[in-house]
Amino acid sequence: MKVLVLNCGSSSLKYQLINMDTEEVLAKGIAERIGIAGSFVKHEATGKEKVVIEDTMENHKAAIKIVLDCLVHETHGAINSMTEISAVGHRVVHGGEKFAGSVIINEEVKATLEECSELAPLHNPPNLMGIYACEEILPSVPMVGVFDTAFHQTMPKSSYLYALPYELYDKYKIRRYGFHGTSHKYVAMRAADILGKPLEELKIVTCHLGNGASIAAVDRGKSIDTSMGFTPLEGLAMGTRCGDMDPAITTFLMEKEGLTSGELNNLMNKKSGVLGISGVSSDFRDIETAADEGNERAVMALEVYNKRVKKYIGAYAAEMGGLDAVVFTAGLGENSKETRKSVCEGLEFLGIKIDDNKNNVRGKETIVTTDDSNTKVLLIPTNEELMIARETKALI
Repeated sequence: MKVLVLNCGSSSLKYQLINMDTEEVLAKGIAERIGIAGSFVKHEATGKEKVVIEDTMENHKAAIKIVLDCLVHETHGAINSMTEISAVGHRVVHGGEKFAGSVIINEEVKATLEECSELAPLHNPPNLMGIYACEEILPSVPMVGVFDTAFHQTMPKSSYLYALPYELYDKYKIRRYGFHGTSHKYVAMRAADILGKPLEELKIVTCHLGNGASIAAVDRGKSIDTSMGFTPLEGLAMGTRCGDMDPAITTFLMEKEGLTSGELNNLMNKKSGVLGISGVSSDFRDIETAADEGNERAVMALEVYNKRVKKYIGAYAAEMGGLDAVVFTAGLGENSKETRKSVCEGLEFLGIKIDDNKNNVRGKETIVTTDDSNTKVLLIPTNEELMIARETKALI
């Protein structure tokens, strides 16, 4: 069984074709600058040279057509015919309260996703574009929606309700939803495998640390709390997002700076985070270089970021009443030994002892704590595409 996994952004389309009999990636790539001049596809079939196809892609339908042409191409393709594609798995960011798991896409599901677009205006519309495009190009191929929010639907009400008038929750569904659920689920399951224990017996804090970042408390296999909220803006300081702050700052800034709600939203989402503090970049590699060169604002940006992660780990350990493992994943979590070490310093009271030699690694599944550390810290590269493919296979 071969599953095509699609992750549609506003102007990009990431894809993987996976043979689910072996879980081998047959091909992968990305279409960029969709709807913009200079669009192209970077494509790589396993065992073959990478190719770049420059072509006009006015919309996601055109991009998917080019991707499918790449997959069946005589020299750089991975399959002989599109009939080999058994199903398409779509990453969908927001499923609201409707979906606590992945679903086969039908008219009712699409209608619900349209409704949820109000909650994720930057993400759900391009996700839907990919779904509609596939319907036209591959009309007989079943499709599955896998939601970033679904894994967190196990949170109790005490975790997801905000202290606002309850009728606002009833009316607008204002609540914590959480994101990166596919990643949190995957690394929690892998952690249990690596530790050789049932997931149902473990208390794990999973740290998805990239330009966008979130932390989840996974208590015996279920998410009971997570740092992102109604939108992906809440929680950690991120590349360009402010994360947690006093909500009164919003009205203060609107009055003092004369900002519209849209301008303020842009400031908090695009101009804040470590970029806003450092004034250097949203790329942690640039900030770490600047910090090494003595840039005080860069140093402070890293301290703020790491302190926020540490605070959430401690809070979630308290919420779960114990801690068996901490998992670092995503770009920064997988590749920055400095971040892992800084976050874990001071957490010795939770039974965490980082081994500097084991921690000196990038992007490789491993345990980075000492052998006598009661709480294990793991580095696990995330694999959301494989998780989406597995969910798709299970449903189809």
